Amino acid sequence: MKMFASDLDRTLIYSKRALTDFKQTEVNDLIGVEKKADREVAFMTRRSAEALRQIADHILFVPVTTRTWDQFNRIFIFSTCIPLTYAITSNGANIIYKGDPLIEWQRLVQERLKTECKPIKEMEEDLRELNIPGTIKRAEGLFFYYILEENLSLEAIMIVKHKAAEAGWRVSIQGRKLYFMPNPISKGEAVKFIKEREGILTVYGAGDSLLDHDFLKDCDFPFVPSHGELANENIEDAHYMLTNKRGVMAGEEILSKIFRNITDVTISG
Repeated sequence: MKMFASDLDRTLIYSKRALTDFKQTEVNDLIGVEKKADREVAFMTRRSAEALRQIADHILFVPVTTRTWDQFNRIFIFSTCIPLTYAITSNGANIIYKGDPLIEWQRLVQERLKTECKPIKEMEEDLRELNIPGTIKRAEGLFFYYILEENLSLEAIMIVKHKAAEAGWRVSIQGRKLYFMPNPISKGEAVKFIKEREGILTVYGAGDSLLDHDFLKDCDFPFVPSHGELANENIEDAHYMLTNKRGVMAGEEILSKIFRNITDVTISG
């Protein structure tokens, strides 16, 4: 059995800001996939959506996102076109199975949080002295992020990463967002749990950020958009398959390659 585990934002789907960053607001094949306050706020190409639908018809597709469950539910394509068996939200803190959270998994995560890292309130207090220029946002009492008002210098980033590592946390910069994530909350651990639960033998993966390395490092086919945080990291032994294209077109390239691969294997097999 095969599985496709994929990050969403800036990998498969793109907000208006992301489209602006990549100068792709005029791509004529775009369709809305997320609504907020009755407005479409995230997009993918029509070809991407069709390729994803066909992939999900052939193998197990699992979205793997840092979004909370409420934020994830704004992506309407999963309720209208691509029914899901599993979804991983809150960076791996929650595994959703047929619409409900797996309590077994939540208990495992909570036990690890008690012993493997500083509590979230202590971590926030430790960071105050760094005067990070931005507004702090909290996600389900599990982790937090800053919406940055300005870019951090390389020196500031190194200081932030060191302070987080000492506390059992890690850092990822995704656009204007600076994430602080406790080590026990891991996309990789959640993907591994589903893989073992379902007897998966082959895993296709896609992601753009350091938080995605947690699961991409164990994928058989790990795709990374050439514009992403991971594409600029020199990670030892990483065997990423970088896209030729950037932005929303990188998402289309990833999905097209995976669909061709699984259908070629199916036909030849």
